[in-house]
Amino acid sequence: MDSQEFLTSLVIEMETLFSHLGDLEILESESDGQPEVIHLLKMALKSELEASELAAAWMPSTPEIDAKRLLAAQCGDEMKHYHLIMERLEALGADMSSFDPLESGYSPLFQYLRALTNSVERIAAGPFACEAVARVRNNQFIAFCRSAGDFKTAELYETIIQPDEVHHHVWARDFLAVHCTTTQLQEQATAATRSSLAIADELRSLMTKTTGLSAIPMS
Repeated sequence: MDSQEFLTSLVIEMETLFSHLGDLEILESESDGQPEVIHLLKMALKSELEASELAAAWMPSTPEIDAKRLLAAQCGDEMKHYHLIMERLEALGADMSSFDPLESGYSPLFQYLRALTNSVERIAAGPFACEAVARVRNNQFIAFCRSAGDFKTAELYETIIQPDEVHHHVWARDFLAVHCTTTQLQEQATAATRSSLAIADELRSLMTKTTGLSAIPMS
């Protein structure tokens, strides 16, 4: 099939998966029945930092200029998000002086993505798949924040962070439409996308079990 048909089928496959993810109930924290927005924002810092570091790490060994531009933009945007989330945490009264988002090490998703060497696989598994997941999870998180009465955090995600993540996904889709022109490349993109989604879903399940929340924001 041509690249546009291929991308359409892959997007449909993702949306089918997300229809179940999107229906997950947004749970409250078990701590006095109140949502822990601060805790979730701290978790989001790790996601933003990993996404930025990953894009920066890929750039030198990515030959395609359109991919380099995508990765450069994503690297900058994710660090912008990191800074904005830090500001929001401080405004909420969180002590961030000694907080290290990478204290427990890099996530399994980061480690999988970091090992990819093919540009099509990188873009498919990274900005294409991960930012699609981010759109769904961030929508959940926005609703979660509103239910908790934290409208400023919801606005931050709704007006700045979420639009950036959507742009990254769209740019990745455009890249794949240009470059996934053979059966082999399409198979590589499909496998990388599915692997990334599977790992992300495993992490979501783990976070739900450990925090009592499914509204985990993701970059």
